[in-house]
Amino acid sequence: MEILGGPLFGAAGAGESHGPAVTTIVFGCPAGHYLKRDQIQAFLDRRRPGGNRHGTPRNEKDKVVLLSGLYQDDHDKLLGKSVVSVEVDGQTFETEGFDEGFTTGEPIAAMVLSTSKKSGDYTQFAGLEGEVRPGHTDLVKFHKSFGFVDIRGGGRSSYRVTISDVIAGSIARSFLHEKFETVILSSICQVGPLRAKETLTSRLSTLASNGSQGRYSSEDLNLIEQQLASAEIHSIDTSFAKDAGELIKETRKAGDSIGAAVEVVAVNVPPLLGDPLYQSLKLKLMGSLGGLNAAESCEMGDGIDVIDRLGSENNDAIRQHGYVTNSHGGLLGGITTGMPLVCRVGFKPTSTINQPQESVRKNLQEIKFELNKGRHDPCVGVRAGITLESRMAIELLNAAMMHQAKKIDSNLSNLF
Repeated sequence: MEILGGPLFGAAGAGESHGPAVTTIVFGCPAGHYLKRDQIQAFLDRRRPGGNRHGTPRNEKDKVVLLSGLYQDDHDKLLGKSVVSVEVDGQTFETEGFDEGFTTGEPIAAMVLSTSKKSGDYTQFAGLEGEVRPGHTDLVKFHKSFGFVDIRGGGRSSYRVTISDVIAGSIARSFLHEKFETVILSSICQVGPLRAKETLTSRLSTLASNGSQGRYSSEDLNLIEQQLASAEIHSIDTSFAKDAGELIKETRKAGDSIGAAVEVVAVNVPPLLGDPLYQSLKLKLMGSLGGLNAAESCEMGDGIDVIDRLGSENNDAIRQHGYVTNSHGGLLGGITTGMPLVCRVGFKPTSTINQPQESVRKNLQEIKFELNKGRHDPCVGVRAGITLESRMAIELLNAAMMHQAKKIDSNLSNLF
């Protein structure tokens, strides 16, 4: 069974790209956290196909319905703004979903219907004589499943299934913000050969030089979030965002795709989360972020740049108030320092393109492959940021819960 996060807080998902729905079970959320469906929906709106003009033309509304794990005595607030309706054997059944309430500590179940599907676009990939898209999972998934695979839209390998990541991450980041004022941001920092001159790390370093020492005000963070949301693509560097948007548009017109890099940063991170070895937060983050669809690299802190340095250049000086610089990216020995948690993830160009390529059928007969139909992102990095943020939030909350579990409070076991 695939679990994202864990062992204390995590998520399990089910669903395929062109299936009826994507369903999610989020487990381990502590009881007593007030959660609104609208909070989750806001992040799903950033992820949804059709939400950015440089992404896939598939347009899904991706409205979430919450089915368990919340409660409050005011049922008018708890219920009513979302309704699930199904028809089975000619009979219609309806029920209300949860809208807002306190988490009960029980699993939170969520569902997002898939309503904008063109499954006929994928018939060229069907069966043993189905064609294989170079760079895609078509060949390995077909033979791994002995031929019993959903070919539509990539099936379970589709980026669509990251709906579960975003739902669980939305809950995690809401809890982290309430308890620690933690905020998680992302910014596209490279598209093809174009590199941003300003990054989140450089912006935060400027703010830190004004005396924040790893802590940032909600006002400063709100301004950054507004700037990211208003850019041509989700980037702190508005000039780069405009040029990168044009490059993506030209790439799409040429029937090709292009790679990208996304910086993801958590600020106001509580120190001492994580462990040195097998529960190292570095291990968890590099696996979670680097394991996202189409990701080919994951760097921590200053990443590959540290190779050229001497220890005297790379070590972060420490003063009584904390770390002066942050080349380590907020982690030492897999444990958080309280400084911003910094990662960069590199994404390959989208595998599905509208250009002739050398390939095979699933029976290994060699062919010249040409795509018949389909709707695809010309640059997967455009929509990846919200999922990276979500995965970071999941791993952070799990690490926070594991850290808290190491100190037993006997008062929590008093019943009378």
